[in-house]
Amino acid sequence: MPLLHFLDIAPPVAHRLPMKTKFESYRILLTRLVAGIFLFFFITTQSYWETANEIVSFILFLIGIVLVAISSLGRMWCSLYIAGYKDKMLITQGPYSLCRNPLYFFSLVGTIGVGCATETFTFPVVFFVIFVSYYGFIIRKEEARLRELFGETFDQYMKAVPAFFPRRAGFTEPSTYQVTPKAYRRNLMSALWFIWIVGILEVIEGLKEIGLFKSLWTLF
Repeated sequence: MPLLHFLDIAPPVAHRLPMKTKFESYRILLTRLVAGIFLFFFITTQSYWETANEIVSFILFLIGIVLVAISSLGRMWCSLYIAGYKDKMLITQGPYSLCRNPLYFFSLVGTIGVGCATETFTFPVVFFVIFVSYYGFIIRKEEARLRELFGETFDQYMKAVPAFFPRRAGFTEPSTYQVTPKAYRRNLMSALWFIWIVGILEVIEGLKEIGLFKSLWTLF
């Protein structure tokens, strides 16, 4: 049987997954905290390029929209494969044949896209540093659990497929795939978060223009 296949493997009864660290358990809380801090700074700052060079401002926003679109489509694609199957089967086809962590890869693309949508260079750089620093740790911990859950099969998967950046050469996908609608619908909503965030940023921009929010700093 080819390695890159949709493997129906029951978790070993005798094994327990390593417990999540507190840092991992608070991932959603930390993400929301960072998002809150970001919104505060976005509300109280303005882009230097909006007045200094509108072409640069437009290009940054355009890049942001494109990256957010790619991210949302990619996250929807990943959710199609893992919804309802997480920790039950080792998914190695579709986006998971390109890299082992495609959901995080597309999340990084969306994070940078949101940063660019602010029409600054500051936010995407800061977001990139935060994302790589935090989720690099998360990925290592999650893969340790998957290795204990699926054993040698996951070790072979690690050897065949890169961890983060996609590699087109190994791509494979099934002709048909069984989807759990309820789980996919739930994951689909979270896959669209980056689009909603850009919408929120545009609303804030409009409120700034009518004078409801006052910018205190300028960011490049």
